[in-house]
Amino acid sequence: MLKLLVTGVWVCAVTLGAVYFSVQLATAPAPGEAGAKKANLQLVKGESITIPVINDGGVNGYFLSRISLRVDKTKMAKIELPATQLMTDELFTLLAGSSMVNIANISTFDPEAFKQRIREGLNKRLDDEVVEDVLIEQLDYLSKADIREQDGNGTPRSVKLVEGEKAEAGKEATPSH
Repeated sequence: MLKLLVTGVWVCAVTLGAVYFSVQLATAPAPGEAGAKKANLQLVKGESITIPVINDGGVNGYFLSRISLRVDKTKMAKIELPATQLMTDELFTLLAGSSMVNIANISTFDPEAFKQRIREGLNKRLDDEVVEDVLIEQLDYLSKADIREQDGNGTPRSVKLVEGEKAEAGKEATPSH
């Protein structure tokens, strides 16, 4: 009986010792480069803005947009200008100042090229690779005729150019300044 009890205690001690040392010697996997890079990103939520489409001296319609950015935290801290104002200016340049979107043929609109031009334009203006990713939350077009022909409930029919991406709800947008 005593021999059985000593054997049981010995098995428990060996098992506990093996578990303890295996936990002590195990190393946590080093965070990958992608994980470290993602941890350094900050979400800058964009504001809803309305950009007029002007042709032949008159307003033909409006772009309704809300675009957010994922930026490098450390590089963004060095910038003195607010990110939302920079983004608004870049959107006005792309949507009102160039023919990036052909309203007559919306199927030719490339959202990835649009996002890339926003990212490249902002990074060029900031002289650094600050903007890592662009999220289009909303990009709609309202023509002047659509505004005049509102539905019975008072809301105009809009043309959805891009099905929006939702910015992470858990992360609050930190003010850029």
